[in-house]
Amino acid sequence: MFKKRIWKPLLIGLGWLVSLSGLVVLMSFIEVKKAELVCKKVKVFIPGNQYFIDRQEIDNILGASGKNLVGRRLENIDIHALENKLKHNPFVEYARVYEDMDGTLQVEVVQRKPMLRIMNRFEQDFYVDEHGMKMPLSQNFTARVLVANGFIDELFANKVDSLHTVMAKDIYKTADFIRKDSLWDAQIAQIYVNENHEIELIPRVGNQRILLGNADSLDVRFNNLKVFYKQALPTVGWDAYKVINIKYFNQVVGVKNETLLDSLKRRKEFEADSIKRAKIKQDTAQAEKPPVL
Repeated sequence: MFKKRIWKPLLIGLGWLVSLSGLVVLMSFIEVKKAELVCKKVKVFIPGNQYFIDRQEIDNILGASGKNLVGRRLENIDIHALENKLKHNPFVEYARVYEDMDGTLQVEVVQRKPMLRIMNRFEQDFYVDEHGMKMPLSQNFTARVLVANGFIDELFANKVDSLHTVMAKDIYKTADFIRKDSLWDAQIAQIYVNENHEIELIPRVGNQRILLGNADSLDVRFNNLKVFYKQALPTVGWDAYKVINIKYFNQVVGVKNETLLDSLKRRKEFEADSIKRAKIKQDTAQAEKPPVL
């Protein structure tokens, strides 16, 4: 019994030692094999349907040092340096470079995905990606995303950067909410910031403006707007209101459009009121006039 207790841990330890030795030998073999391998080809994979960066630009980035990768020993290729070169491109969100044992250099590039385009009041134009990072426009591809313009103070230094102003963050938050809701993604065509630094939404259907204000409680405000669309607009028509104000919590205020008849009626009432006030003024002046002796 005592001998069995001694031999069991010894056998386990010996098994681990043999396994470890085999692993070391295998790794040594792989390193020797890798040292003998040369790069036979470069395979580039760019997933998604964005086209900000293409295979030719990837090749230019990888070959920026002037040395041809194909034909070089894999051990002499610094894959980390290649990854860093790719990540410095403003349209690249993620890059991975690795080697296969058949001599293929695998390059995987994930592009940034813009969800908003901002035109600030300084005539600067840039995208904001799905993570809230600013990125430049591309000469190769124009993304079909929501556009925000107006009195926007957010500056762009022509590099990937985070949003700095409260208004820009509110615009991003609003655009992100809209794109994640199929109804509002189909209905809202544009975001506008007015001179009071309040967010307005421009719908695709109807001529009204939707006054949002800021990005607080978006779920509540848009739900109120949805109820207003379902209950009020079918009765009075889509062009009955020029402004739909949803900036107040749990309240929707509609400012009606003035028709031509309403405008003429209001003008006649104003003219009649002016004549009446002029007549009263004249009668008062006449009454206060001293009698002639």
